[in-house]
Amino acid sequence: MFGGIARRYDLANHTLSCGIDFYWRKRAANTVANWRPGKILDLATGTGDLALALQKKLPDAEVTGVDFLPEMLELAQRKGVRQTILADAMKLPFPNDSFDCVTIAFGLRNMENWRGALAEMARVLRRDGHLLVLEFSLPTISIVRTVYRFYLHRCLPMLGSFLTRRKSAYDYLGDSIEVFPGGCAMIDLIEASGFQHATLQPLSYGIVTIYTAQSL
Repeated sequence: MFGGIARRYDLANHTLSCGIDFYWRKRAANTVANWRPGKILDLATGTGDLALALQKKLPDAEVTGVDFLPEMLELAQRKGVRQTILADAMKLPFPNDSFDCVTIAFGLRNMENWRGALAEMARVLRRDGHLLVLEFSLPTISIVRTVYRFYLHRCLPMLGSFLTRRKSAYDYLGDSIEVFPGGCAMIDLIEASGFQHATLQPLSYGIVTIYTAQSL
């Protein structure tokens, strides 16, 4: 599904979010910069937008983008991601304690096993390494949630279909956001998967949330 929309993936993301996705990734990169990591693993890197934001913010860090779709990695490389690896995030080809920081933007929701994916992230992190998850969530304010759900399920699939010719991908997007754990449920999931000191920071009225934690 994602391979089929790879060529228009960036156009759709930026258009459907009205460009706010640049701000979300900038906030994520600023958070990571505060940790001053030397080696960063960006999982489900896609076309590399977060990896590029990290490279820009931390020019001396080694940023490795991982995705299991060659179509996405090809675009990431063209855009300037310096190091990419084709791999499955559920079974990473790295030894234990390989990275100072692991990031994942809008990708954990698509994993076949959320807890298993988080446990694999914990495995490749050094002790007290940092995790950052940037993911869609549902606003907590009732009226904002109502308006957002209308856009998510009625408007976004039609717009996504116009931009990519793949309406099913955007039907899936809304459905996956609805079932993905958010808030305290996500904090509990992270801490049950090999992390401690988990925090959350809602952005844009809770449309997305930045989750952070440290490995045990």
